[in-house]
Amino acid sequence: MREDYGLGTLEKRFADIIWERAPFPMSELVKICEEEFSWKRTTTYTVLKKLSNRGLFENRNGTVEILMEKEEFYARQSEAYVKESFGGSLPGFLTAFTSRKKLSREEIDELKKIIESQS
Repeated sequence: MREDYGLGTLEKRFADIIWERAPFPMSELVKICEEEFSWKRTTTYTVLKKLSNRGLFENRNGTVEILMEKEEFYARQSEAYVKESFGGSLPGFLTAFTSRKKLSREEIDELKKIIESQS
């Protein structure tokens, strides 16, 4: 399994369909993708296989199943971004983020609660 947490626009829409409905029959996914994206059956199988190789989903005996929940995927995506762009420094990321966007009082309070719950 590759640790690639980027999704293209179509991959994201495809993943959202699965995250919203799974588990469900592969035949239903093929039908949905035909309607949503005008894909052929083989394209649906190819994209599912690509995301399966990345550890997101699985076609188990004709049933599409989730291997990694959406929240977990986006948490890992965020971690990978901070690691790659800020050397893993969350304070570095927050400094960069807040240099252009002032945090509201509510956001500051929420961040304080998150930090306090970690100790």
